[in-house]
Amino acid sequence: MAEHTYKDAGVDRDSAAEVRRRIAPLAAATHGPQVLGGIGGFGAMYRLSGYKDPVLVSSTDGVGTKLKIAITLGSYNTLGDDLVNACVNDVVVCGADPLFFLDYIAVGALRPDVVEILVAGMARACEVAGCALIGGETAEMPGMYEGGDFDLAGFAVGAAERSDITNPSSVAEGDLLIGIPSNGLHTNGYSLVRDALDIDDDPTPLAEHHSELDGTLGEALLEPHLSYVGAMKAVRGRIKAAAHITGGGLIENVPRALPDGLGASFDTTTWCLPPVFSILLERTSISREETYRVFNMGLGLVLVCDRKHATEIEALVQGARVVGEVYQATGEQRVTL
Repeated sequence: MAEHTYKDAGVDRDSAAEVRRRIAPLAAATHGPQVLGGIGGFGAMYRLSGYKDPVLVSSTDGVGTKLKIAITLGSYNTLGDDLVNACVNDVVVCGADPLFFLDYIAVGALRPDVVEILVAGMARACEVAGCALIGGETAEMPGMYEGGDFDLAGFAVGAAERSDITNPSSVAEGDLLIGIPSNGLHTNGYSLVRDALDIDDDPTPLAEHHSELDGTLGEALLEPHLSYVGAMKAVRGRIKAAAHITGGGLIENVPRALPDGLGASFDTTTWCLPPVFSILLERTSISREETYRVFNMGLGLVLVCDRKHATEIEALVQGARVVGEVYQATGEQRVTL
């Protein structure tokens, strides 16, 4: 009987070694003196210092079915940024600074060149966020993923002084809502887009050029999820709460930054809708209500502040503008548009 090997079963350890060789320097470039042990240990180690009363803040997320668009187009450059920023933005809206990030890449068959592109994007986003890409796992699982399919997930940990943590319970009626622009869908709503445009069966809409996009629809859909780390650091001490607008859109995410009994009233004429959303509304039968429940609709971050800080915040963060106010809500409806 012929010898049966792991490679025969679809797992290539030589490719795994090549992946480790390629990504180790990318991750190491994000490390400071707080990272102990380097790359390759069974657990990643980080020395926490500089805090008097530290609170750890963590978040985990994935890129979702935006991956399907990237795989169809064979374009992977922005996915690492997507993954890191989806996680670290959830950490910073709590008032914390990102410390370190770990990733999980699951594939049917390893392609070291693609993994290198993904990790390079993560390293780039970690440098922007000021956190270390401290570890991760690349799992080759033949039979679980077909063709070029793969999945990405990440985990971010940050820290804050207890006194710096944002406090939704301090929000009061009459406080203002300040919106920070998005550049498109970020990492949410792609299942709806794929279904509404029937992209899985006919991907040709992705190649269509739109003058208002200055490119193709596919390129616009792959715009990276923006980082709001810098914006949140700039407004620290000037806001009461913040909402990262991800899955669930404005309707479901903003109430997470408000106490019970209060709601958010938005004036949708106060900010510009990125053109990719206008194209989707024109090309599909998605309702207006559904768009605000699924997409960020042009606001990647919503800050809640006392009126006296609004002008200062608008000056501190590019594109920031007052988009609504907090009101006393009755019943289940807590966001009006």
